[in-house]
Amino acid sequence: MSTISKIIIPLFVLFVVFYGMKKKVLIYDTFLDGAKEGLVTAFHIFPSIIAMVFAINVFLNSGILETFFQILSPVLSFFQIPLSILPMAFVRPISGTASLAIMNDIFIKLGPDSFAGRLASVIQGCTDTTIYVLALYFGSIKINKTRHALSTGLFADFVGIVASFLIVSFLFG
Repeated sequence: MSTISKIIIPLFVLFVVFYGMKKKVLIYDTFLDGAKEGLVTAFHIFPSIIAMVFAINVFLNSGILETFFQILSPVLSFFQIPLSILPMAFVRPISGTASLAIMNDIFIKLGPDSFAGRLASVIQGCTDTTIYVLALYFGSIKINKTRHALSTGLFADFVGIVASFLIVSFLFG
C-alpha cells in the first residue's frame, strides 16, 4: 500500500501531461497561467487573512474568554457540561487548527472515550470555521457586507454545539 501511495501523484501528473499532449494543449504555458492566477488569488486574500489573524490574537490575548468561562461555569455544571469543552466550542468558529489542538489536549488529559472527548469529537464534526470561511471566501471576491452571513453561520455553529451535547448525552451520557 505504501508503494501505491508514493507513486500515485507522479502517475497522475504523467497522465495529465500525456492527456494534455493528446489534446494539443500547451501544457507548460497553461501551468504558468494557473500559477499566475494562484498568486493573484493569494494576493487578494492576504489582507483578509491578516485582518482575521490580528482580530483573533486580540480576542484570545485579551483574557475575555477566561472571564466568560468563569461566569458560565455554574450554568455548565448544572447541565453537566464539562468546562474543558468551552475553549474548543468558542475557538472552533475562528480556527479549525486551534480547535483541533484543544481537542487533542482534551484527548490527552481525559481520553478520547471520555464524555468530554466524545463531545469534542462531535463538535468538531458538526460545526465549521465560520469566521475563517467568511474572511477567506468573502474577502477573495470582495464582499464586504457579511453581517447576515456571520450571524447565520454563528447561529448554525451554536445549534451544532447544542445538538452535539444532546446527542452525546443521549448516546453516551
